[in-house]
Amino acid sequence: MKNFITAVALALGVVGVAHAAYPEKPITAIVPFPPGGSTDAIARTLGAKMSQTLGQQVVVENKAGATGAIGAGLVKSAPPDGYTFLVASIGVYSVNPVLQKKLAYDPAKDFDLLSVAVRAPNVLVAPPSFPANTLQELIAHLKKNPEKVTFATSGAGSSDHLTAALFWQKTGTSGIHVPYKGGAPAITDLIGGHADVSFQNINVVAGHIKTGKLKALAITGDKRSPLLPQVPTLDEAGVKEVDVYSWQAYAAPKGLPADVKSKLYNAIVGALNDPEIKKRLVEQGFEIVANTPEEFSRFQAKELARWKQVIEVGKIVVD
Repeated sequence: MKNFITAVALALGVVGVAHAAYPEKPITAIVPFPPGGSTDAIARTLGAKMSQTLGQQVVVENKAGATGAIGAGLVKSAPPDGYTFLVASIGVYSVNPVLQKKLAYDPAKDFDLLSVAVRAPNVLVAPPSFPANTLQELIAHLKKNPEKVTFATSGAGSSDHLTAALFWQKTGTSGIHVPYKGGAPAITDLIGGHADVSFQNINVVAGHIKTGKLKALAITGDKRSPLLPQVPTLDEAGVKEVDVYSWQAYAAPKGLPADVKSKLYNAIVGALNDPEIKKRLVEQGFEIVANTPEEFSRFQAKELARWKQVIEVGKIVVD
């Protein structure tokens, strides 16, 4: 009789666990940047589809500050139950750990890395009035005018800043770094002719290039973009090893239960592979990545090592 009661209790326990299936309440997606940027757009686009898949609303919350470190720190401290996850870009995962000496999180140790969702190359752009019309003309101009050409960026330590630093290192040139508080004001000054050149995400400058407000000298991808097929890659134009992509990825607090991790991952990848969403993202210049947690972990380590070298060689310091 005792054994029978024990068996029934165990069975009821199993039923109870199965009944308490994840998710049972809304899920929070933390974007550690202000609304309106590429990462915010990815989180909201995929979040709507994920809500349908998971049966609970995915609510995007913007927690900006410290180049994404504040929001990432909040995710690190959240319970690893699948109800809070992070949507962030390259800087949060592979730049902040090098630049910020008192960082409140370690992306390799404090997160369950889920998937790199998308990536997009940068484009080297200039206003129409700038004298160089090709990459080689720009390099020649930089060598004739060292420390005179301004490179506008969305901020110190941003991917466009580090792309410029890598470009200088690979071409033996230099320029004046002019950091702005975001990509929008940098692009505004470029269009107005108040800055000379900049490496900007393709999805935010493609429209300006097509309307003639900016001219494109080269793209940082390993192949030409269908969004701007006439623009050569840096490699094609003679500059090697400057293949750079801005990317957005998903992570959660370390220690997710295996079934929860699997559900989250499948919801992310399912959203990315939705035909309508995929078409919309590709039209904006994004490439779908949707890699596995294991692939993301290896990729993050490689990116961290790469940008660590660029930062150290360039003696880049962020206050």
